[in-house]
Amino acid sequence: MSEVVIVPYEGKERDAICAIRETVFVHEQKVPPELEFDGLDGAALHVLALVNGQPVGTGRVLEDGHIGRIAILEAFRGLGIGAQVVVALVDAAQKAGCTRVYLGSQTHAVEFYRKLGFTPYGEEFMDAGIPHIHMEKSL
Repeated sequence: MSEVVIVPYEGKERDAICAIRETVFVHEQKVPPELEFDGLDGAALHVLALVNGQPVGTGRVLEDGHIGRIAILEAFRGLGIGAQVVVALVDAAQKAGCTRVYLGSQTHAVEFYRKLGFTPYGEEFMDAGIPHIHMEKSL
């Protein structure tokens, strides 16, 4: 595979990040745009995954360690890019002083997050019509 680079959001990446999330969540998973674009982006640290300079994935972490909006374009899934995005967000949260990161995993992705050191907790819940489970990782 070509070179994967994970870059932090510095402003110019906004359009690419929004386009990836719109493709994955709004179009593929049918999440309503008003739920996907929830008004919390301004308070989050975002990363963008690039393959040969092409934006292919993204994710964000909020100040309290809440990781979310992990999205990889379909043609680039299964290549380890999502794991690199999550690791970058965990590292950013740790550098910001968080002692714990947590997320709502779609139930089909539990094993993906488990391999990255996350542990499920609580009951399954629905978010945007998709089954999820809470997961966390101590830092």
